[in-house]
Amino acid sequence: MALTEPIRDITVLRRLAEYWLGKGNLRNYLLIVLGTSTILRPCDLLSLTWDKVYDFKSGVFRTHISLAETKTGKNRVIAINNQAKKALGLYFPHRKGNFLFPGNRKNKTAISRIQAWRIVRAAAEGVDAPGVALYSLRKTAGYHAYKSGVSPALLMTVFNHSSFDITKRYLGITQDEIDGVYLSAVLF
Repeated sequence: MALTEPIRDITVLRRLAEYWLGKGNLRNYLLIVLGTSTILRPCDLLSLTWDKVYDFKSGVFRTHISLAETKTGKNRVIAINNQAKKALGLYFPHRKGNFLFPGNRKNKTAISRIQAWRIVRAAAEGVDAPGVALYSLRKTAGYHAYKSGVSPALLMTVFNHSSFDITKRYLGITQDEIDGVYLSAVLF
């Protein structure tokens, strides 16, 4: 299995999402946007249902997603940012079934991880972004948060990792970046 990297260039990320938006495929657009903004593992992302993001009783999008992670069983509360709400709002009138990412079999199941991987890979190929795959979505938001100064310990908590070594791999921290810290540490 090849190592999946975060999307380091924000313009590539925008083009990736806009690839599906330009084709009028709002489900796939939502997959890219929600995948990067929630930092959920693909299995948890694909299992999301509309009632997790939309309050049908009051007719508004929720401010948070609450779920138990499939891998760890831990309860998570994830804020839904404005970009994600906008993408949800675009797709909401066209929804089919209860899953955010319904499959083609009468919309009673969500798309598979393989299908989600294909969706991301098709967009990556369409915008000439080699190395981008499904897990790139999860890694991207963390990478950019780290680059903007968010504490590695906080990111470790967000990713729900047991060690910083795992988070470091997720963030795609390279030896060149580590060297940059040493080379910039000129204090006198």
